[in-house]
Amino acid sequence: MRPKFVVDANVGKLGRWLRMMGYDTLFINDIDDARLVAIGLREKRVLLTKDTQIMLRRVVTSGKLKALLIKDDDVKTQLRQVVETMKLNRRRQFTRCLECNEPLVPRSKDDVRDLVPPYVFKTQSHYVQCPACHRIYWRGTHWQRMNHELEMFMEVADVTGS
Repeated sequence: MRPKFVVDANVGKLGRWLRMMGYDTLFINDIDDARLVAIGLREKRVLLTKDTQIMLRRVVTSGKLKALLIKDDDVKTQLRQVVETMKLNRRRQFTRCLECNEPLVPRSKDDVRDLVPPYVFKTQSHYVQCPACHRIYWRGTHWQRMNHELEMFMEVADVTGS
């Protein structure tokens, strides 16, 4: 079973990378620690945080809530820590909305005709859309860049033993 995550505000960029890899990752800005812990417990999510105080809570030390203390400020190093610790892969990459975490839904070219720029419509054929925020994604240069970064990252992670 794929783990689900909830990320603290201090590791929000990490949350976007996990979503990019296809992992269900909640990121709620301006949330107090108690609510963050409650969400983690209720939804059986792994809490990712840099907050050492959360790690001292009984619910975490007892193992009732799985939490991982993120040790570095660099997002790629954070991601490497999570990938290695949780033994993650990227088999379902680009299947979740980067903004709101919803699973993306395939859309036909005709569905998006009036929703994407003309050049994109002319040059792309694969589209997915978020059913919640209605953001449309396609495999343009931004997608290619993110995909390349993930490939490079995962190759390095494989070499280092993940």
